[in-house]
Amino acid sequence: MADPDESDAIYWHTPKTRGLIPLDERFKVPKNLRRLYRKGVFELTINRAFREVISACSNRGEEATWISQEIKDVYIELNGKGWAHSFEVWYEGRLVGGLYGVSIAKVFFGESMFHTMTDASKIALVFLVEFLREQHFELIDCQYLNPHLLQFGAYEVSQAWYMDELRRILRQY
Repeated sequence: MADPDESDAIYWHTPKTRGLIPLDERFKVPKNLRRLYRKGVFELTINRAFREVISACSNRGEEATWISQEIKDVYIELNGKGWAHSFEVWYEGRLVGGLYGVSIAKVFFGESMFHTMTDASKIALVFLVEFLREQHFELIDCQYLNPHLLQFGAYEVSQAWYMDELRRILRQY
């Protein structure tokens, strides 16, 4: 993470508890959102606008962000190498929401999301989960829980459980 108080400082951060988004039936999509998702009013793409997504995620206005220019550059490089991915939501040709993260084996490490239109980041999350299910992923690491993710069934596990599960998955691939 970039330290918002020191422009050049980047540090590793590991939460004591880890937020996970379920890929099974525990993933809950509110009815209104499910209806909106199925209507097909949004165009959904993967890796079409990675730079734009990470830039939008880092643009918090007056609020400090952990996504410095150096971090953006590294993630853009990871995207070019096939490790980092963006899931984009478009409305009438405009990018209105999305998220990005890194995938290793069958684990997706979600980094950040944004929206400029109501529900667009939620649509991106539903799109991500459907895609990862189709690809037989086993875990979505969202790092921290927040009210936005809790409504979808996100939950916390201990760091020890998380590390054991991560090792188990990575050994398979």
